[in-house]
Amino acid sequence: MAGLCVVTASILLSRLDLGTEALKLCLQISVGVAVGALFLAVLFNRRVSEDRRQIAESEQRFRRAMEDSAIGIVVVGLDGRILEANPAFAAMLGYSREEIEAQTFFQITHPDDVQIGRETMDALRAGTVNSFHFEKRYLRKDGTPIWAHLAGSVIRDENSGHPLYLVSQIENIDARKQAEARIAEAETRWNFALAGAGQGVWDLDMRKGGTTYSSTWVKMLGYADGELDSDPNHWLTMIHPDDRETVAEADRAHLDGNTPYFEAEFRMRHKDGHWMWILDRGKAIERDEEGRLIRAIGSLTDITRRKEAEARLTVSAAMLADEKERLRVTLQSIGDAVICTDAANRVTFMNPVAEKLTGVAGGEALGKMLGHVYWAVDEETGHRIGVTRPAIGGRAPADQNSRAVLVRRDDTRCSIRQVVSPIINERNEFCGLVIVFQDFTDARALQRQLAHAAAHDALTGLANRSSFIRAMEELVDQARKDDTSGKGSGHQFMFIDLDHFKLVNDTGGHAAGDALLKRVAEAVRGVLGPEDIVARLGGDEFAVILKSGSAAGAKIAARSIIDAIRGLDFTWDGRPHVIGASIGLAAISANCGEVDEIIARADAACYAAKAAGRGCVCVAPDDNRSSGKTETPLAAAS
Repeated sequence: MAGLCVVTASILLSRLDLGTEALKLCLQISVGVAVGALFLAVLFNRRVSEDRRQIAESEQRFRRAMEDSAIGIVVVGLDGRILEANPAFAAMLGYSREEIEAQTFFQITHPDDVQIGRETMDALRAGTVNSFHFEKRYLRKDGTPIWAHLAGSVIRDENSGHPLYLVSQIENIDARKQAEARIAEAETRWNFALAGAGQGVWDLDMRKGGTTYSSTWVKMLGYADGELDSDPNHWLTMIHPDDRETVAEADRAHLDGNTPYFEAEFRMRHKDGHWMWILDRGKAIERDEEGRLIRAIGSLTDITRRKEAEARLTVSAAMLADEKERLRVTLQSIGDAVICTDAANRVTFMNPVAEKLTGVAGGEALGKMLGHVYWAVDEETGHRIGVTRPAIGGRAPADQNSRAVLVRRDDTRCSIRQVVSPIINERNEFCGLVIVFQDFTDARALQRQLAHAAAHDALTGLANRSSFIRAMEELVDQARKDDTSGKGSGHQFMFIDLDHFKLVNDTGGHAAGDALLKRVAEAVRGVLGPEDIVARLGGDEFAVILKSGSAAGAKIAARSIIDAIRGLDFTWDGRPHVIGASIGLAAISANCGEVDEIIARADAACYAAKAAGRGCVCVAPDDNRSSGKTETPLAAAS
């Protein structure tokens, strides 16, 4: 361009009638203009290149942030469509990226929380807000809800200011929400337990300058909430004069660090004037650098009835020591069902819960041998769990068992958790047993259900992917060991992919697809032997480990499976559906490689079977060092 300007200027000047000096001056000006234009063009090109480089770097940083972020990042259109999602968000909801990007935010949001997103979207469109953060529930691919925290902002057009799309960061807070719910539930149970047990809690905090009491205890003393919250020594004025010195001495001993906790039994005046016996237990939980008390927490228990019972026990001085120790152990152990025996193993006490669990009335049980009322066996071995007395001179600790089964007299059973504590009196003599047990049937059933759910597919009941992979890994390791020892064992892996299954989902819906998958699982399981392992890997993909180890037998089994699936008589809403299956076979042997390599070879063989017209079997090469060619697909038997 600069050269063109110089040439043009030369031509024009040659046609003008100018002097030599003027002509030279004009030429110099033309050259200067051309050089300046050339310089500006170079600067412009450099600026454009720099802007492009910065844009590319910015795009790369955004892309890396999207891909590597541990929390979900999503770009959403103003119509709610998911324009782009990172792997963390897709994994959080159990989708692939392709699946999640085919959804809208409204489709994956819990129905009760959809309105939150709509209101936020409306506010962003109206321009009243530029950023947002709130909590809501999403729905995983399997339909289960999950709590998440959203934080994001709207991206607007630089010129018009119109909103273009939203960028959201999504954090999984489901565990925190569940923990908060459990804490709230625990606090509720704790408050009910305190009220039912006649207990209160006190909290001495020297920073706040006083002691606070739980509302349960304040009401039991006849006062209103906050009426007793005052000077930390105010509680001493409410104690019976005959008990104050004893309580003060126990208090000083604990404050001086001479006892691990404070404990005292004393009488406290009710607001209406009568005396209540109190068991006060507490502990200093915070001291300053010089050891002075800062904070202590404890409990107050109404033991008036117990004290009255103890007073009645003085009628028989000879039995006082035994009864007092039995009462102490019983009070410490009680919680659920309780049975007490004497030294001869005869039943002396049963609470109502024990009567209900054993099916034996307390009046009928008193004086009978323990085995007549209570018979517990080990859940795994079936052997009776002994509740014998400790050795002479020995002070045996409490015996706990969490896998006991209570066998009732009508032969019905229930799982229990039991604690058996011996009663030893002050003369180191064995006086009997305290058996504390609780119904653990539901908890153990839940444990078994959880263990089963962790290893099985929820829809079909077959092994799930994770448990199936573990089984394959064990078989591969065993095959290598057997090859080293010369045993030479092997197994066959089968990858099954259903043909025309998508049509069932499209026409009958996912309910039809789920019903058909259950039928397919039953058909596959029915063809194979009891030792063979069948799993659902996901979607309409199944896998089988044939324990027979024979390649020829594997082909026969595969053709039988194809025939069984093809022959399923499946009708949904009056409409029949026919599906097929394509199968890839791969050997599980010492030289077969790792598990993922075996699955990959079988998957490739299955793909070849589909390419060959579906409904047939294709065998993968024996190991990963083969040429990679699969055998000619075998058509299933008609």
